[in-house]
Amino acid sequence: MNFIKNLISLMLLMIFFNSVFICSLTDFSLIIKILLIVISSSAYFFINFKAPEIGQDSKKLRYLNHGCNLIMLSGYASLPETALTVALCLKTDASVISIIINSVFSGIFILAMTFNGIIRTALTSKQIKFIWYILLILMWYIPPVNIIIFRHFYKTGKRELRFETARLDLEKVRAENSVCHTKYPILMVHGIFFRDWQYFNYWGRVPNALIANGAEIYYGNQQSAKSVAESAEELKQRILEVIRESGAEKVNIIAHSKGGLDSRYAISNLGMDKYVASLTTINTPHKGCDFVDNLLNLFPESFINFVAEKYNRIFSKLGDNSPDFLSGILDLRASFCKKLDESLPDSPDIFYQSYMSEMKNFFSAGIPLNIGYLLIKKCNGCNDGLVWVESARHGENFTLIQNKLPRGISHGDMIDLFRENIKGFDIREFYINIVRNLKNMGL
Repeated sequence: MNFIKNLISLMLLMIFFNSVFICSLTDFSLIIKILLIVISSSAYFFINFKAPEIGQDSKKLRYLNHGCNLIMLSGYASLPETALTVALCLKTDASVISIIINSVFSGIFILAMTFNGIIRTALTSKQIKFIWYILLILMWYIPPVNIIIFRHFYKTGKRELRFETARLDLEKVRAENSVCHTKYPILMVHGIFFRDWQYFNYWGRVPNALIANGAEIYYGNQQSAKSVAESAEELKQRILEVIRESGAEKVNIIAHSKGGLDSRYAISNLGMDKYVASLTTINTPHKGCDFVDNLLNLFPESFINFVAEKYNRIFSKLGDNSPDFLSGILDLRASFCKKLDESLPDSPDIFYQSYMSEMKNFFSAGIPLNIGYLLIKKCNGCNDGLVWVESARHGENFTLIQNKLPRGISHGDMIDLFRENIKGFDIREFYINIVRNLKNMGL
């Protein structure tokens, strides 16, 4: 059905783009010429400004689909239009002026439709990377580079459309099942150098996916950088606050990176074992990061103190009461974490599980994770750009996340940091499965 619609649209567009030839070269009557031009020009503006229905309630996906279709139609229209122009140039009785006018006319409107599609796709797609916008701005007028750029916008937009449409269909099927409605609420605990900001969620699209499936979500709200002991104290107060707010007896903690250490400390040393039903750690350096030790040894103390002072000043303005960059960093050293790990025994009353992902190569992430990957790979082997695999292993329930495709999964990918749809790995479905399993365990 879509093929037929697109074919009809393309035919009407071709009539509109060649209005000059239709008026000057054909033997059609004036009424027929006027009708063809009116119908085709109306079709052009209708195609450009009326987003077709896609069977989903999402306006974003509807406009994304529209943008992709416009890029596709303009691309298909440019091929026969170019062939027609060449054929007319070879025809001896064709007017040079009419060829030039028609070519300029069709070129302007094809380009206008292309950019209409590009703008709509750019405004609604979250998967097109920033570098492609820069290339578009700098090279949109350079053939065939612009063709490569336009094609990338189309293919990325279409891929996102298929992925998100499939997710919406899946959510509709299981909407009534509340597969993530656990007995105890979920407390999501962030790692170092981030906060639980209202307008930029540390966990990306994950919380909304969990909530849509029945989960009750709370956030750790600890400061961005503190020692493990200080962050754990803040987390303790947050756990008690969630208990009071929710009326639940316990919480299920899902913690990423250093947040896993903060959570373990609160459970083992601050009496929170009575209020925690489960602890799920994601890419947590239970045995520390040799990467941190190496960096601290690489830079002079004066430089490290300078960075710490600047960081503390900036994050004080961003909401932290008393950020402590240096304490947070020092508590991630392998030498410190090894002792910490031994001093934090697991509670027999709590279900523990740990997850870890790994990058497959330098190109699995951007700076600084790709650089971290190379440095850690040399010292400790497989890693996610910050944490090596064996450091994240904790307890008997350990799962290593490996993407079968070359992309790999980085430290940032595990919290949906870049909101990227990764081939072979659906981050939202990953967390839904974690919480669904907790529900099935009666937690």
